[in-house]
Amino acid sequence: MTNLSPAAMADAVGSGLLTFPITQFDAQNRFDEAAFRQHCAWLLGYDVAALFAAGGTGEFFSLTPAEVDAVVSASVAETAGRVPVIAGCGYGTAIAVEIARAAEAAGADGLLLLPPYLTEAGQEGLAAHVEAVCKSVGIGVIVYNRANAVLGPDALARLCERCPNLVGFKDGVGDLELMARVASRIGDRLTYVGGLPTAETFALPYLEMGVTTYSSAIYNFMPEWALHFYKAVRARDRDTVARELKEFVLPYIALRDRGRGYAVSIVKAGVDAIGRPGGPVRTPLTDLTQAERAELKALIETANARLPKASLAA
Repeated sequence: MTNLSPAAMADAVGSGLLTFPITQFDAQNRFDEAAFRQHCAWLLGYDVAALFAAGGTGEFFSLTPAEVDAVVSASVAETAGRVPVIAGCGYGTAIAVEIARAAEAAGADGLLLLPPYLTEAGQEGLAAHVEAVCKSVGIGVIVYNRANAVLGPDALARLCERCPNLVGFKDGVGDLELMARVASRIGDRLTYVGGLPTAETFALPYLEMGVTTYSSAIYNFMPEWALHFYKAVRARDRDTVARELKEFVLPYIALRDRGRGYAVSIVKAGVDAIGRPGGPVRTPLTDLTQAERAELKALIETANARLPKASLAA
């Protein structure tokens, strides 16, 4: 099984919208590979640039390393080389290295390195963590700047010098000044990905900073809408972007913010709402209430009704 080179992976990721599929569980709370692969096959029927398996939306934090491997392997098998597969990776350095090597062996084309579990660390320690993972594999690595793992421009610059396969930077902080300093210092050495929860909110201002793509959790249940919105962003169609933010994205965010951890729960509820298998989240997350699910379904139906009639399927 072959993997894309780090440069080819980075180019592919930066070329279009990114999908972060949910991870389905069965009635016994086990990974449901059949439902997951069916979901991925449906998502791949649209024009998406890369698939991120077992990422944040895929509940990486609730999966065992063996389950991460199973999700990544299923993703590689289902995509069959049509788009790059980027595997979630994280926890402490030793576990992250094990997950990284397993993902490479399974055929993943890259890694999304999520923040380490629980602990706080300074720039030197965070950089050492990223470097250890990068040097454990030959595939490309995208570092996720978020929560307890926020790297500054200086640390990133040193990592870029020491780790040729560090090829991407995903921003989950939302600090525009920090993003500007990173982009100014690093330039086009890295591919930049928008990674805030409901990244559509920040897509247009981030585009002006060279962030050409973002992770769309909404794509899980509204792929045509997500692609329509992405194309409006890339065309700098401010009227369309503003309308969709007002009519769908901001009400969706208001619903998401009613419960802690709903950023994942609302996506699974959205998949359920369109009649596809989303299923429950794993604890400690909780699912939306029935009333909230009804509100979400109405939002989805109204937003989809505004879409142009032309199909956006690949």
